[in-house]
Amino acid sequence: MKSAVVESYSHPPRYAEFPDPQPAPGQQLVTVRAAALSPLVKSIAAGKHYSGGEGSFPFVPGVDGVGRLEGGQRVYFAFPQAPYGSMAERVAIDSARCVPLPDELDDVTAAAAANPGMSSWAALTERAHLVAGETVLINGATGAAGRLAIQIARYLGAKTVIATGRNQASVAPLAELGADLTIPLDREPGALTQTFGQAIREHGVNIVLDYLWGASAQSILQAAAGHGSPNGEPRIRFVQIGAVTGDAISLPASTLRSSGLELMGSGLGSVSFAGLVRSIAGLMNAIVPGKFRIEAQPVPLSEVESAWDAEASGRTVFVV
Repeated sequence: MKSAVVESYSHPPRYAEFPDPQPAPGQQLVTVRAAALSPLVKSIAAGKHYSGGEGSFPFVPGVDGVGRLEGGQRVYFAFPQAPYGSMAERVAIDSARCVPLPDELDDVTAAAAANPGMSSWAALTERAHLVAGETVLINGATGAAGRLAIQIARYLGAKTVIATGRNQASVAPLAELGADLTIPLDREPGALTQTFGQAIREHGVNIVLDYLWGASAQSILQAAAGHGSPNGEPRIRFVQIGAVTGDAISLPASTLRSSGLELMGSGLGSVSFAGLVRSIAGLMNAIVPGKFRIEAQPVPLSEVESAWDAEASGRTVFVV
């Protein structure tokens, strides 16, 4: 079958032949129609993601996609077993990792929204357990995942959504997606910490979804120090999802002792496969009624090598 094939961590996948998958007991054969190119997929294909393990070559990239089962049912599928990935004509998938898709949701939108949307849906439902009426702060809301996180938080019942981004120009459009307050991050660290502290006091932040880590996350944690004391302030559930601006921060012990912070992560390993599948099912059935907006650019899989590192207006989705 034709597939994207990774033969080296230092070179983009090429379009080539790869052996057909043979479904094991409990698996189904899926004819692939669309598979999105996400930062997770690129990181695994480059040997840089913690979930990738010790890679052996060649392998097919892609962690999820949209396709049809042998009986004709259209499904979203996730987590094929190496060396197979979703960027191929066919893939064998555990039946429990397939989610039926609503008829009104098209293939490209489903594939484009799945990975970035799952990140916040799982964080809010499986990890932070959002309660309707709470306030959510999204740190790093200008990318595909963050923009969907604003819409998902609002759909799931958040009363107030606060969103951060690189500068004023980057956060200005976020109000159209449902952000009540936007915070540019291009300011002096002390001033940024004060801004976060004011937001926490005035809006009663309950949940932080952090896509950035690094200096901005450190400012949020510093601003939360002393918050959540016995005076009745709500606890803040800080959910770490991505590390776009740094892998490490300085976290004084007193920050935790003096606050109601609950630190947790959300991703492969901290959320079970069953939890991720639940999140995907909820997301897929919410995209159309929630009128979620995500930019997607369909590209033939045969162009995978040239499109892999190319600039794209929206999420690249390889169509088979």
